[in-house]
Amino acid sequence: MKSFQDQKSLILSYYDELEAASAGSVKKVISQFAAPDFKWYGVYPFNEQNGGDAVAEVFWIPFLSAWSNVQRRQDVFLAGINEIDNAVWVISMGHFMGLLDGNWLGLPASRKMTFLRYADFNCIQDGKIVKGSFFCDLIGFINQLGINPLPPQTGASFICPGPRTHDGLLFQSQDQRESKKTLDLVNRMIGDLTDLNKTENDCPPPELLAKTWHDDMIWYGPAGIGASYTIPRYQEQHQYPFRMGLKGKVFNGHICRFAEGNYAGFFGWANLTNTPIGGFLGLPASNIAADMRVVDIYRRQGEKLSENWVLIDLPWWLKQQGVDVLGRTKNILNN
Repeated sequence: MKSFQDQKSLILSYYDELEAASAGSVKKVISQFAAPDFKWYGVYPFNEQNGGDAVAEVFWIPFLSAWSNVQRRQDVFLAGINEIDNAVWVISMGHFMGLLDGNWLGLPASRKMTFLRYADFNCIQDGKIVKGSFFCDLIGFINQLGINPLPPQTGASFICPGPRTHDGLLFQSQDQRESKKTLDLVNRMIGDLTDLNKTENDCPPPELLAKTWHDDMIWYGPAGIGASYTIPRYQEQHQYPFRMGLKGKVFNGHICRFAEGNYAGFFGWANLTNTPIGGFLGLPASNIAADMRVVDIYRRQGEKLSENWVLIDLPWWLKQQGVDVLGRTKNILNN
C-alpha cells in the first residue's frame, strides 16, 4: 500500500510552525519547508508568486499583521498521487479563525472573532514544498464585516461546517481501493458535466445528477452563491442560475486532482472559461469571457457523492470583467 505519511507529516509540521509564526518570522518558516523555486497560486489579489519570500510579503505578513491569535481549524486533510502530474500533493481545507485587530486588504478592523474559509494544496518533492495553491473566500470575509458587495445570493449563508461524518482528517493511511473508487466517481461526475457543456443543456433533469450524487447531497458554495441541500434545491439555487446565466462554457482541465479514502479534491488555473449573459450572481451581462478558478473537495458515501465544498475566485472572475469588488468595497468604506 502506498503511504503518504512523510508528506503529511511535513505539511502538518509546516502548519504548526506557521500557526506559531509572527509577521516577522514567517519568511524563515516558509524557507525551512519550501524549495527556493517554490511556485504559489493565490487568489486575487494575491496572484501567482515565485519564492517563499514573495508569498510571505504578499499574503502572510499582511495577514498576520492584521489578524491576532490565528488558529488553523482543519476539516479535511488528505494526500495522494495527483493523476495530472503523478506527484504527491497534500490538501488541507477548513477555516482560519482569529481576531481581526487590524486593517486587512484595506478593510477596517472589527476586533471580533472572524473566519477565513480556505483550501490549501501543496506539492511535495524531495522533502520540500515545490508548488502550492491557496484559495480563500474573501467575499465571505467581507460579509462578516456586515458588508454585502454583491446582490443577494441564491443559496444559504453561514460558516460552512466540515463533514457530517467528522472523519475528514485523514492523518493515517487509507485503503487505496477506496481511494480509486472515490476518484473514479468524481471523474464520472466531471464527465457528465463536460457532456452538458458540449450539448449546451442548461437545465438537466435531477436524474442526471442522481447518477453520481445522493438525493440529500450538500453543496457548500462560496459567498455570493451560498450553500444548497438536496439535488432539487441545488439545481434551483445554483446549477440552473449558473448554467443559464453563462454561455461559452469551456472546461480547461485541472492542475491537481486526486482522492484518498472517501475524500477527493481538485483545483484548476483556470478550471473554466465562461461569459456572463445576465443573471449569474444577480448581475447583468458583460459579454466578456472570463477565467474561473475553482476548488472542489468531495466526500463519498457508499457509491455516490454526499458533500461538496467549493471555493471560486469570484473576485478574479469579476475583475476580468472590469469589476474590482475588493477595490470598490475598500474605496467606499474609506471615503
